[in-house]
Amino acid sequence: MFFKRSYNKEIIDDLSIKDERIDTALKELKLINNTLGGYSVSGKAFLNLLDHQVERKKILDVGAGSSDILMKLKKKKANIDLFTLDINMRACWYNKSINKLGNVVCADINNLPFSGKYFDYVHASLFFHHFEENKISQILQSLSGIAKKAIIINDLRRSLPAYLGIRMLTLLFSKSNMVKNDAPLSVKRGFVKSDIIKFTKGLSFNKVIIKRRWAFRWMIIIYL
Repeated sequence: MFFKRSYNKEIIDDLSIKDERIDTALKELKLINNTLGGYSVSGKAFLNLLDHQVERKKILDVGAGSSDILMKLKKKKANIDLFTLDINMRACWYNKSINKLGNVVCADINNLPFSGKYFDYVHASLFFHHFEENKISQILQSLSGIAKKAIIINDLRRSLPAYLGIRMLTLLFSKSNMVKNDAPLSVKRGFVKSDIIKFTKGLSFNKVIIKRRWAFRWMIIIYL
């Protein structure tokens, strides 16, 4: 197993940063998702879940960043109402002003501004590795209260090859100091399977599916 999970904070978690550094990081994360399988992980999960469903579905993207993954999904599945949630004011501005998204919610995951089973699905990509395991369990319990069908998680698998690979790629090609710092650290904050079992254990879910996906990603589908 790779080294123990890191709990060091990433630069992007500093909410005082509200300038173009966020924009640059979001653009580079979009490129990383496109190149290293981020789209395919969530895309395959949702295309299976949404296959043959004709009625419109509401999907909430938490810790959305630029919500690039679900924007790409929406192009393939037009019967989706996409909502994005992020605590970072600059990320919310980016989705409103640059991505021209309508349902943008700038709020804290600890104080969700929704009541009841408002969404069909909740999606979280590269979000949960920002938290400790006990906090992840709390957030999942909270999200299960606003989703009808499932929670889809797309996150990083902690491994030495993943760490060395992303460190080399960002040093060579990234123009963002934030990405150069945060991308390798994100891998160190990522998960092995025992971590996922730990933070989903004891929660009242119908079924939890955990699958490895390229490149060094986890696809987790939590059926509610």
